Amino acid sequence: MDVVKLNRRAVSVSADIVAAFGDDALAAPTPCAQWDVRRLLAHMTAQHNGFAAAARGAGSDDAVWAEEPLDDPRDAYGASAQRVLAAFDEPGVLDRMFVLPEIRRDSGFPGRMAIAFHLLDYLVHGWDVGAAVGAPPAFDDELVAAGLEVTRRFVPDGPARSLPGAAFAPPVPPVAGWSDQERLLALLGRSPSWPN
Repeated sequence: MDVVKLNRRAVSVSADIVAAFGDDALAAPTPCAQWDVRRLLAHMTAQHNGFAAAARGAGSDDAVWAEEPLDDPRDAYGASAQRVLAAFDEPGVLDRMFVLPEIRRDSGFPGRMAIAFHLLDYLVHGWDVGAAVGAPPAFDDELVAAGLEVTRRFVPDGPARSLPGAAFAPPVPPVAGWSDQERLLALLGRSPSWPN
């Protein structure tokens, strides 16, 4: 799996969605409980900034992960997407250790694994923001397969996913005939038919 290339595609899908909607959509609800689009973009922007810093050895600084109110969430998101993609394109990034304090503070993760986490996050959050503004993306088969692989390898199941602040909600029971993308979303606690 070329995780850098796949991550770039996932982030680009989300950036295209964000660039296409107007400010009136910022107050729309999202599949992320209690977050509107503005709040989701603040989270997504902060995560891009944090991962970019982690790629360059500064992930242990809590300030780089801080979510802040954004005057122009769409522009801020676009800039942060370019920032993280540039960081992940640097030579040797897959061999670096990323400190990701929201997951584990005492040690880092190999670059390949950390970028796989980012890829999964932007598949699901790309879908979240698209669904919220009425433009849910259809990811290509390679991206969906990568998302399923990362989910199976690294996303635990169990009662911890019901706790406040859990990265993913409990899985949604599957429905016969669902596509692989729908199964991926369900594994990550999203109803593919949201908001229904």
